[in-house]
Formats: sequence, structure tokens, C-alpha cells
Amino acid sequence: MSGKKYAVAGLGNALMDALIVMDSDDLLGSENLNKGIMHPVDHSRWMEVYEKLDATEVVLQTGGSCANTIAAMGLMGAKVSYCGHLGSDEFGDTYAQQFVEACGEHSLVLGEGHTGKCLSLVSQDAERTMLTDLGTSVMLPSIEHFKSVISDSQILYSTGYLLLGDPMKSRLIEAAEFAQSEGVTIALDVADPFVVKAVTDDMKSFIAKYCDVVFLNEEEAKAITGSEEATDAIEALKGMCETIVVKLGKKGAVVYSKGEIAETGVKLVKPIDTTGAGDSFAAGFLYGFTHGYSLEQSVRLATHVAAETIIQVGAVVRIPNRLQEIVQEVI
Repeated sequence: MSGKKYAVAGLGNALMDALIVMDSDDLLGSENLNKGIMHPVDHSRWMEVYEKLDATEVVLQTGGSCANTIAAMGLMGAKVSYCGHLGSDEFGDTYAQQFVEACGEHSLVLGEGHTGKCLSLVSQDAERTMLTDLGTSVMLPSIEHFKSVISDSQILYSTGYLLLGDPMKSRLIEAAEFAQSEGVTIALDVADPFVVKAVTDDMKSFIAKYCDVVFLNEEEAKAITGSEEATDAIEALKGMCETIVVKLGKKGAVVYSKGEIAETGVKLVKPIDTTGAGDSFAAGFLYGFTHGYSLEQSVRLATHVAAETIIQVGAVVRIPNRLQEIVQEVI
């Protein structure tokens, strides 16, 4: 453990997840929604669909990829804080309160506008149809208040989603510049193959210039480097970043760090909902990485936290003390 107050400071897009398991797909038909597809919508359209649901059956949880990782780390017992932008509305208030419950605090900013949100309509066959309104999640005006948290953290963590456009891209670069000047380790999950393909040059530049730790899968590694073979892509990344964490799906995961290699298989479970598996994987690894565990222990913890996440509905395991139990079981 270092002398820093925080293990990880997270910067991301704050999206409220609203999840409901539907008895039938009638609503999808009446609202002309394509089953299993994510539909980008504005606030009014989102609320139009939301208000046709039974609010008592909707589960509201903090969301956004980076937020999921930070919330899971908080529930594991790590000292963490998260910065994102919320609207001054009921969803924003609920989001902030849930972060206090998970992490004891937050560095969220409440401003004008509507909180970003994702409505997940879960069919009986487990297919998810999503409506996403980014709202204020992509409009963070400043990180000045967050810099004291960054400087007192072992790691600044974010995801590739922020590189998709301003102002969040500028906020991320500003945070990385500051973290680097303070000697804070910088970690990035590249987020998704579509993100890599959309901003390949910016992604490569950001990793090479700022990142000490990067999370990605084989497809993302190939997309970043332009290599046809995952092994060649990973070799190329080693020259850009100190620690490469590669998720291999059913084959487990492998970490390359300063000439050291650590591998692990997966914990075999029957998945119910794979949403947030990668976010939980990052939470497990970063917990170990910031608490003095070996690379092998850290990556094993990552796969176990991810496995626990996919056997329940929702992107974060919120069963009291369960994640802390997993830490004890794995280490």
C-alpha cells in the first residue's frame, strides 16, 4: 500500500441504468423498438417509454463503464472516488446517493440539464433492448475540484469512451496531464472495438503518451495496432505501455508487465447477464494491483469478480459484503 488516500480515482460518463425484466415483448412492438438493439434517443423519447413502465418494477443503478468499475472497487472495500457529470434531477440525486452507499463519497458534479440514462428492457429470453440518452454525462465542465483526489490517488482510471469527442476528451487529457505531473499511475480500458476503430489514432497516441496500464481484448489489440495476429499486436503494445492486461474470454486472461507474465483461466459459471463483466474484471485487477498483490493474484481476482457479476442481473454485484468475501476467497 502507498501513502495515498485513494487507491483509484475514476473519470467517466455518469449514466443512470434503469433495468426492468418484462413479462412480454408487447411494449417493443408498440414502441417500434428493435429487440436486442441499443437505440440512441433524446430525453423526451426516453421518458416517453419509461413512463409506460411500472416504476415499482424498474431497478435503478449507477452506470457507465468507469462508474461500474469504481463502484465495484468501493464495494470490495477499496478507497475510491468517481468524477462524472449529472443533471439536477431525481436521477442525479439517486445516482449520487448510490455512490455514497458504494464508496462512502463521490466527486460527481451536478449541473443543469438531464442526467444521462440507459433504459434496459430485458425480455424473457434475456435479450436486452436499450434506449440511451447521454444527457449531461458528456458535458463535464471542469475537473479542477477533482485534481486534489487525483493527486492523492495511486491510479487515475478511465475508459476509451471519453476519447469519442469533446468536452470529455479534453477533460480526460487534462486529467492525464495532471496525473502524470503528479507521478500518478494512469490506467485505461479501451472500452470497445467500435471505440478503437472510431478513434484509432487518438487511442494509440493517448496510450503511448500517458498510459501505464491498459485493459483490452484480442480484437481491440489487433484494431489498435493493425496487426492480424493478437500475439503481434500485444508485442507492439508492450512498446507503448508498461502493463498490458489482455482479456481472452473463455480462455481467461494474461498480463504482461515489466517482463513478467501472469495468466489465469476463467471461473466456470452459467452466465445470466454479461453486462459489466469487463468493468468488474478491471475492478478486481485494480484492487489487487493497488493493494500489493502479485500480478497472478490480481488477474485471478479479476476473473472471479467478473464471474460473480455475470451470474446476476446488473453490472455491479451489490449483495452486501459479497465482493469483500471474494477478495478473501481468492487471495
